[in-house]
Amino acid sequence: MVGVTEQNSDAASAATPSSDDLPEQVRVRADKRRRMLEEGIPPYPVVLPITSTIKQVRADFADLGTGEETDVVVGLAGRVMLMRNGGKLCFATLQDGEGNRLQVMLSAREVGAESLAGYKADVDLGDHVFVHGRVISSRRGELSIMAEPGGEGAPGGAAPAWAIASKALRPLPKAYTAEDGTEMALSEDMRVRRRYLDLIVRPAAREMVRLRARVVKSLRQYFDDAGFVEIETPMLQVLHGGAAARPFKTHMNAYDADLYLRIAPELYLKRAVVGGVEKVFEINRNFRNEGADSSHSPEFTMLEAYEAYGSYDTMATRTREFIQRSARDALGTEQVTLPDGTVYDLSGEWAQISLYDAVSEAVGREVTPRTPRAELVSLAAGLGEEIPDHYVPGKIVEVLFEKTVGDRLWAPTFVRDFPEDSSPLTRGHRSKPGVVEKWDLYVRGFELATAYSELVDPVIQRQRLEAQALAATEGDPEAMVLDEDFLQAMEYGMPPSGGMGMGLDRLLMALTGQGIRETITFPLVKKI
Repeated sequence: MVGVTEQNSDAASAATPSSDDLPEQVRVRADKRRRMLEEGIPPYPVVLPITSTIKQVRADFADLGTGEETDVVVGLAGRVMLMRNGGKLCFATLQDGEGNRLQVMLSAREVGAESLAGYKADVDLGDHVFVHGRVISSRRGELSIMAEPGGEGAPGGAAPAWAIASKALRPLPKAYTAEDGTEMALSEDMRVRRRYLDLIVRPAAREMVRLRARVVKSLRQYFDDAGFVEIETPMLQVLHGGAAARPFKTHMNAYDADLYLRIAPELYLKRAVVGGVEKVFEINRNFRNEGADSSHSPEFTMLEAYEAYGSYDTMATRTREFIQRSARDALGTEQVTLPDGTVYDLSGEWAQISLYDAVSEAVGREVTPRTPRAELVSLAAGLGEEIPDHYVPGKIVEVLFEKTVGDRLWAPTFVRDFPEDSSPLTRGHRSKPGVVEKWDLYVRGFELATAYSELVDPVIQRQRLEAQALAATEGDPEAMVLDEDFLQAMEYGMPPSGGMGMGLDRLLMALTGQGIRETITFPLVKKI
C-alpha cells in the first residue's frame, strides 16, 4: 500500500502460529496474517503517515454540527473496538492509549470497491488500524473520519485510505454481566494476570496508571520545592538492613558472593546524611520475602526521606503536607471519593494518639513499657493470638495494638511513641522511658507511613544492632544484621535528623480505595 513502510517478512511468515490446538479465532487471524504477507501487505508496518491523534481531532472539532463536513484531512491510528460492516459502507470505532475513541467510515464510493473488500477481509476487532481522510460529522452527529486515499499533492499527502497498523492474533475478551449487574470483560484475577488486556478494556485501569504517575510527580515536586536531593541507593546489597523483614537472596557469579535484594534504603540514605546531603529522599523498589495479601506485595515501591535537624514531629508535618498535595495534584481535591461512594477527608490537621494509651484502653488495663512479657502473652492469648518465643515485649504490644485498635482507625491518625525494643533504629523518647520517638500513620484501618527521630548515637546504635544479631541467632527471621560499615559511617557523626518512609502503592490505596494489586500496574502473582 502507498505510504506504508514494510518490514522484512521472511522470518515473520515462518513464525506464524499453526498449531491445531490454538483457538479457532487465533487460527483464522493467523491465516489472515499469512495471506497478507503472501500478497505483499505488511501486517506490522514500521511507520505510517500519521498527522494527528484521536485526542487532537476530538478537541479541535468538538463543536462540529450534525451532518457538517470539513476539508481538513488527517491520518491517525487506533485500536478497533467496535465494527459494523455493511455492503458499501463500513463503520469502526478506534481507541487510543488514553481511551479516547473516534468513529471512522469507509465507503465504496470514497475508497473503491477493492479497498473496501480488503478492509472487510483483513480487519478484526482488536487490530490497530491507520485511517486517512476528512473530518466530518455523521448524520447522527457522530464525529468521524471519512476515509479516502491521498495521492501526491493531495491534502494530507500520499497515504492509503486505510492500512493495518498491527494485526492482533488474539481476540479481545468478550464482556459479560457480573453477579452485581456490572458489565465486565475480565475477572479480578485475570485483570491482574493480564494487565495489558485490563488496560485495553477498562478505563479505570488506564486511569490508575496515570493517577500513579501524577502522584509520583507531585511527591518529587514537593521534595524538590523543600530543598531535598533525590539519590539512588543499591538494590543489591551485601547485607540486608533498614527494616525488620525477610530478604530475598541471590548470588553474584562475578564476585562469587551471596547478595540480598533491598528491603529498605534507610542505611544508605543515612550514610548520605553523614556525608553532608542533609535533606535527601528516594523513591525506590523494595523486596521482602513475606506474605502477599490485599495490602502487602513482595515487590513494592517506597518513598523514604531524611532531614537533618528535623524530628518525627517535622516528618509528621511533611507527610501530611505531601499526602494532601498529592491528592490535590492528582485528584483535584483533599476529599477523595472511594469506590462505594464514600467521601474520605484528608484535609486539615490529623489526629495523634499514644500507642500505649490506645492499647491500655482497648484491653481494659494499663499497659506500659514495664509490663512483664508473661502478662502481655496472656493478654494476647485472650485475644486468640499465639505469640512466638522470639517476640520481645514491645513486639507483643504492637500485636495487641493491631488486634484491637489498628484496623479501627478510620480517619488519618498518627500513632505515636513505640516500644524501644522493637525499634532498633529509633532515638529514645525525650521524656518517656522505654519508648522511642516513632509514629505510624494509619489511614482507613491500615498503616500508610512511619517516621522516626533518628538514632544518631553510634554507641547506642551498635548496642541495638548487636541485640538484633542476637535475636537472629535465637530464631527471629526478621531481625536486622550488624552492618559494620554503617556503624563506622555513624561514628563520623550524623546530625540530629528526622526520617520517614511510606509505601507508594499504599498511598494509591488511600487515594482510590483499591487493593494493592490494583495500584501496582504489574504485580507479582502466584503461578497457576
